[in-house]
Amino acid sequence: MAETLQPAAQAAGPVQYLPAVQWYDVSDPNSPALDQLATRFRLHELQIEDCRHRPQRAKTEEHDRYVFSVLKHLHNNGDMVFDDLDIFLGSDYLITVHAGEHRFVEKVRQRAANDTSGRVDRLFYMIMDTVVDEYIPMLDGFADEISDIEAIVLECPDEKILARILNNRRKLIEFRRIAGGMRDVVNILVRREGGMLGDDLDPYLRDIYDHLVRTVELIEMQQNLLVGAMEIYLSSVANRTNQIMKVLTLWGTIALPFVVVTGFFGMNLNLPWSDHPLGALFAAGVMLAVGVFVLLYFRRKGWI
Repeated sequence: MAETLQPAAQAAGPVQYLPAVQWYDVSDPNSPALDQLATRFRLHELQIEDCRHRPQRAKTEEHDRYVFSVLKHLHNNGDMVFDDLDIFLGSDYLITVHAGEHRFVEKVRQRAANDTSGRVDRLFYMIMDTVVDEYIPMLDGFADEISDIEAIVLECPDEKILARILNNRRKLIEFRRIAGGMRDVVNILVRREGGMLGDDLDPYLRDIYDHLVRTVELIEMQQNLLVGAMEIYLSSVANRTNQIMKVLTLWGTIALPFVVVTGFFGMNLNLPWSDHPLGALFAAGVMLAVGVFVLLYFRRKGWI
């Protein structure tokens, strides 16, 4: 009998969705309904506090009467937003606590409707599996974004592409932290001995663990790709700067003989052609000849 508590103003009793599974879903952590459940099932006050003070790190804690887990649910709405999904798993009941209405809850309910075992630990597995499955589409989105960045950074590296690289790196670091925490949670559940979860669920939990290991590996690979894109950006900027400096240096070197010649003829002394009517043309010819000689020398050296 899957049940979800209504808001306190309407809470004459829980609404039943599924047969044979007691599932209480609380969409407002500050609701008095959570206090009612805590009193009824003797939930620890510190874990109720964790439900109300968000966000918490992903974790799982085992008690004599229940298991408390904090899962990190990802909203695939174009932005990478995680929120807490708190679960209390007892011997014959399951309580989920989250902030706001979630289509995620409806997705799990539809999936659980096909399960006739009536086991709350299987419902717990379905919730965790659904949470982890939603990580992969986000990684696919990151892969497409990184491909675009790699294509653009080779053609026109600018400040906008740098901002995209840094923004995606920040998101991947956060994603890596979340996925690593979730991996540790599942690892603890896999390594448990007895408890609220049946041993027949171990292969399913190991499958979730494998998915999380793969997720962490993909995140690290994508982080490395972004580091490579950053190096390409820095190299492109450095090369562009070097090209600019090369041009400026060439022009400065070409202009240097002109400065020398004009300075030489600008001295207050009797110099060749100083009294000649075509002296200025002769001096310009010398400067031009020296400039051409410098260009030919650079070209022979392969500098231009």
